[in-house]
Amino acid sequence: MPKRKALKPSRTRGRGHKKGRGAGLRGGRGNAGCHKTKRIMYERVGRVWGAHGFKRPQSVVSANNSINLKTIEENCNSWIADGVATKKGKTISVDLIEMGYDKLLGSGSTKQTYKLTISSASAKAVEKIEAAGGEIING
Repeated sequence: MPKRKALKPSRTRGRGHKKGRGAGLRGGRGNAGCHKTKRIMYERVGRVWGAHGFKRPQSVVSANNSINLKTIEENCNSWIADGVATKKGKTISVDLIEMGYDKLLGSGSTKQTYKLTISSASAKAVEKIEAAGGEIING
């Protein structure tokens, strides 16, 4: 096998004059242009470029403002003091719709009897309120 001669140092480094300037001929520096010229690097990654999925229209989307039984249990004394809730005997009446809540969730436990007005409630919340002797009124 013949020996190769070492190249002499040159201004163009073997790339002609204009081709060797900057990173134009190789499609940019680093990962620039990977969605076009350097696609081979990203073939196995999956879908990388472009928009994914869709966004639901705001007329369809509605966010529920929910509250847990635990939160009601913690705040009922302050609500009675503020006049938001009323207490008759052992039953505490709270209008959660007026407070801005849409749904009652069953996380936590109840020691007191509640009469709650709310649009919707989970099955577990209804079960716990009725077990404590209270009731849920759909508003």
